[in-house]
Amino acid sequence: MNTKTAQELALPVGVTLDRFIMHSQSAFPYATGELSQLLRDIALAGKIINREINRAGLVDIAGGNGTENVQGENQQKLDIVANIRFIRALKNGGEVCAILSEEDEDIIHTGNNHGKYVVAMDPPDGSSNIDVNVSIGTIFSIYRRITPINEPATMADFLQGGRKQVAAGYILYGSSTMLVYSTGDGVNGFTFDHSLGEFILSHKNICSPVRGSIYSVNEGHYNSYPDFVKTYITKCKAMNFSARYIGSLVGDFHRNLLKGGIYLYPSTKKDPKGKLRLLYECYPLAFIAEKSGGKATDGFGSILDIIPDSFHQRSPVYIGSAEMVDEVV
Repeated sequence: MNTKTAQELALPVGVTLDRFIMHSQSAFPYATGELSQLLRDIALAGKIINREINRAGLVDIAGGNGTENVQGENQQKLDIVANIRFIRALKNGGEVCAILSEEDEDIIHTGNNHGKYVVAMDPPDGSSNIDVNVSIGTIFSIYRRITPINEPATMADFLQGGRKQVAAGYILYGSSTMLVYSTGDGVNGFTFDHSLGEFILSHKNICSPVRGSIYSVNEGHYNSYPDFVKTYITKCKAMNFSARYIGSLVGDFHRNLLKGGIYLYPSTKKDPKGKLRLLYECYPLAFIAEKSGGKATDGFGSILDIIPDSFHQRSPVYIGSAEMVDEVV
């Protein structure tokens, strides 16, 4: 009979998200607890969306809803569900005075004018992939408001620019559900343990490889891409790089963040200003990329240095391993 020590019988579970946030709070620029609670609220909404996705085949939230969002894109049922879930969680949390969502044209006021933060988000990125069981995600960006406390938030609170983000991250709903975020001091990833109902620290201090052998781009639009992008794609093929593109921004970005690679979403003849939204797609992922040692550019300069002029502004993006981003532009 094999006997085991007490330690072997009860191995540590790991560091939970709550405990990690509590221990890291002293490193926050404004360590009074509000940002910590806001991150917990986002994690809670992520758990709820994870539940909805896991039973998507059993309840009627897969497929299109027959409506369009402010972008003129066909809404999936999950777009609506995720948007409601995140708005509700942020309102109930009480730390956010206003929200900007891909699914809504204008600012969503939470009624908590005393809240110190605003959140820009893409509640379900890649939601059309849910029908075929492909990874999708949520992307979020957090700013400390610049308008006076106890007054309604304004456009200025959201148009501060990418460098003013106090935190940003994403939730990936895939073979496992992961929350990856940064408050400016490194990037950490947490995997959801269904048995405990907790996010557990699984990827501490993520450092993106300076280069890799993966390129992610929709080559179906190759003929519409700028010449420098065509040249780079040809170079990738000549070097026998692996083409990996699933059409889910969070999924493609996450893979390249861990393994090394570059994600390209160039401008095209149809979309000369690019397709991805600056405030709640490009900014937060660029923040994660830079804090992990990578880079993000629109082809002319850092994504985070772009000064926005509208809520739903679009931009080309080239993001991933630092040396690969330098080479493409």
